[in-house]
Amino acid sequence: MTTFRAHLPNGFDLPKRLARLSELAYNLWWTWQPESVRLFGRLDYDLWERLHHNPIRLLREIGRPRLNQAANNKEYLGLFDRVFTDFDSYMDQTKTWTSQTHPELNARPIAYFSMEYGLHETLPVYSGGLGVLAGDHLKEASDLGLPLAGVGLMYAQGYFSQRITEDGWQEALNNMLDFSSLPALPVLDDTSSSLSAGSGDRMTVEVEFPDRTVTLGLWEIRVGRVPLYLLDSNLDPNSDSDKQLTARLYWSDLDRRVMQEMLLGVGGVRVLRALGYNPSVWHMNEGHAAFLTLERARELVEAGNTFEQAIEKTRGQNVFTTHTPVAAGNDEFPLWLIEKYLAAFWPQLKVTREQFFDIARHQMPQGEMFSMGILALRNSTGRNGVSELHGQVARKMWHFLWEDKPEAEVPITHVTNGVHVSNWMARRLRMLLDLYLGKNWLEHLDEPDLWSKLDEIPDFELWEVRQHLKRKLAFYMRERVRDRWKHGGFHPVQVVSSGILINPYALTIGFARRFATYKRASLVLSDVERLLNIINRPNMPAQIIFAGKAHPADEPGKQLIQQVYRQVKRAETGGRIVFLEDYDMNLARYLVQGVDVWMNTPRRPLEASGTSGMKAALNGALNFSVLDGWWREGYNGHNGWAIGEDKELDSPTVQDAQDAESLYNTLENEIIPLFYDRDQREISHEWIARMKESMKTNIPQFSTRRMVKEYVEKLYVKALSTPSLARAERSDSEVEAGRGRE
Repeated sequence: MTTFRAHLPNGFDLPKRLARLSELAYNLWWTWQPESVRLFGRLDYDLWERLHHNPIRLLREIGRPRLNQAANNKEYLGLFDRVFTDFDSYMDQTKTWTSQTHPELNARPIAYFSMEYGLHETLPVYSGGLGVLAGDHLKEASDLGLPLAGVGLMYAQGYFSQRITEDGWQEALNNMLDFSSLPALPVLDDTSSSLSAGSGDRMTVEVEFPDRTVTLGLWEIRVGRVPLYLLDSNLDPNSDSDKQLTARLYWSDLDRRVMQEMLLGVGGVRVLRALGYNPSVWHMNEGHAAFLTLERARELVEAGNTFEQAIEKTRGQNVFTTHTPVAAGNDEFPLWLIEKYLAAFWPQLKVTREQFFDIARHQMPQGEMFSMGILALRNSTGRNGVSELHGQVARKMWHFLWEDKPEAEVPITHVTNGVHVSNWMARRLRMLLDLYLGKNWLEHLDEPDLWSKLDEIPDFELWEVRQHLKRKLAFYMRERVRDRWKHGGFHPVQVVSSGILINPYALTIGFARRFATYKRASLVLSDVERLLNIINRPNMPAQIIFAGKAHPADEPGKQLIQQVYRQVKRAETGGRIVFLEDYDMNLARYLVQGVDVWMNTPRRPLEASGTSGMKAALNGALNFSVLDGWWREGYNGHNGWAIGEDKELDSPTVQDAQDAESLYNTLENEIIPLFYDRDQREISHEWIARMKESMKTNIPQFSTRRMVKEYVEKLYVKALSTPSLARAERSDSEVEAGRGRE
C-alpha cells in the first residue's frame, strides 16, 4: 500500500500509555469500528456527543486529569489494547482479497476522483448520496487491500448546515471549517525536488488559466490503508477570489463551477504525479473530474505524441461511472465559458478551438454546450451506470454517441451501488450476528449461503435488538430537540415538529434524502385526510420521519420542504409526522438503524440507484419503494413492498396518482396490519420473517464488498489488459517528459 506522506502533529497532551490515541484519531478506520468509537466515547460521553464525535477536539479539550484516570483504568486499558491489536493487524495485513485474488493489481494503483466524499460527519465535504458512496468505496477498497488513492477538493466551508424556519423555509448556514480540528494533514514538500515550493514546507501544484495561475495545496485523509488527497486553493499566492474556488461544494456560479472542475481534474492529475503515482486505472465518479482525461493526454502530447495518439494511449485506462439518468443532470458549460477558462489548454493539446469543442460538443435547446458527460464517455473505455435499470437508461440516453450500434450494444455496462456494511450496521446488531454467523462473517458477507444462518436467530432476540434501536432513535431525537431549543430561535411548534412526541413502539417510517422534486417527498401527502386516518388509527398508529436538504439554489426543492413542513405542523398529526433539520451522516445512522420501514418515492426511472434503503435493509428495516434503481433488483415480493408497478407511464400526473393509491393501499392493508399482528409477547413473527428475508437477500447483494469486487473484475482488471494501456506503460518516459513543467 502507499506510504503516507503527511506527518502527525504534536498537539496532544496524552499520557504515554495512551499516546497512540492521536494516531487513531487521524485514521478514519476508527469510524467503521464500533469498539474504536467506544474507545473515544468512554473518555467522556457528554463531551464526545457535544463535539459531534470529533476525536481530535476531544483529545485537545478533555483535560489531562480525565486522561490520567483512563490510563489507570484496567477495563479501559483492556479495550485500548484490543482496539490497537485489531488496528495493527489491519494495517499490517498482507494476505488481503486483492493480493490473493488479483495480485496483478499490487503496486499498480487506482486513482479515484470524486467531487465529494462522505466519510464522517466531522468532515463535512459531502452533500449526499454521491459523496457517501465515494466514502464507502474508499473504506471497502481499504478492507479489500486495493491499492487505491482518492482525489477530491477540500471545502473550507464544508457543505451548508440547514435550519428550518417556523414557516418551513430552509435557511443555509455556511461555517468556516477549522482544519486543525479535522482528521486532515497537510502534505509537506519533503520528498522530491520536483515539487514546487509553496508557503513554508507545503507541497503545492499549479493549474493555469488564460490570465493567471492558481496554486493548490494538498491535504491527506487517512482512510484505513487508503490515502485521500484533497486540493485546497486557500493559499496566499492566490487572489482572494481564487481562494474561494474551494470554499464551497457545488457553486451555483458557472464560472466558479468550471474552474472547480479544472482544479479537480487537471490539478488532481498533477498532484498524483508530484506524489510519484503512475496509476494503472483512472476512475471518475461522475463527470466532474472529466478534465483529467485531457490533462493525461496533454502529458503525452507534450512528450511528442499527437492528440489522437495520446487519447488512444490513455482511453483504455479511464473508467467513468455516471450517476444521472437524465442528460440535463450532467454538468454542461456554454462554449464561451469553456473558451474563457480553457483557451490556454487546447494549444497544449495541439488542436484548434473547434477541434477542442468537438471533443464534448452537445447541441442543447439553449445552444451548443461542452458536456462533461460526453467528455468522460468518449475518452473512457470503462463506462457504467449504477444499477441494472440505470444501465439501460444510460444506453438509451447516450445512444447518439454510438449511432452505428443497436441500443442494447451501446458500450455502457452497470455496477449496482452498495453500502459499507461495517460503517452502517448498528453495533448491537453486529454483536447478535457475531453469535449466529461467526466472528469472521464480515469477511464473507457477500456470500449468499452465509445468510441462511439468520434462521437460527430466535425471533425474540432479533425483535429485542430492533426495539433497542428504535428507543435509541427516539432518545436521540428528544436530546436533539433539547439541545436545539437551548440555543434559542426555536418556536414551540418546531419542538413538536422535530420529534419530541415520537413513540418508540409505534410503526415508524423513514423518508430521508436530498429534496429534489423528482423524489416526490410530498407523494404520501397527496391525500392528507386519508393519511391522517392512517397515522391515527386506534391501537395501530404510524409515524413518518422526514429529513433532507435541498440545494441552496433549488427553489422548487426548498418549496417542497416547506410543503411537507406545513403538514408536519398541523395539530391533527399529533406529532406523528416529523421533519428533522440538518440531515447528515450522524442523523442518517440513527434513522437507517431505528426505523421499521424505509420509504422511497422517486418518479421512475429518475432514481439511478439510491443507497439509503440498502443501509436500512442491513439493519433489519423493510423497504417500501418504487421499483426504481437498486430496489428493482432487490425486491422479490417477500422482502419488503413495492409502490406501483415495474413500468413507467407517459403521463407524470397519472403516474403520481397511481403511485399514491398504491402507497396508501399498501400501508392500510398490508404494512400496518402485519406490524401489529402480535403474539402474547408482543412480537410480530411474520414481520420478523420479512426482516430476515430482506437481510438474506439484500446484504450480500448490495454491499460495497460485492460492488468494489465487481469494479475490480469488470472494469479495473480489464483496463490493465487493454492494448492502449500496454502502449502507455511502455511510454512512462513520455509521461516523465510531459511533467517537466512541474
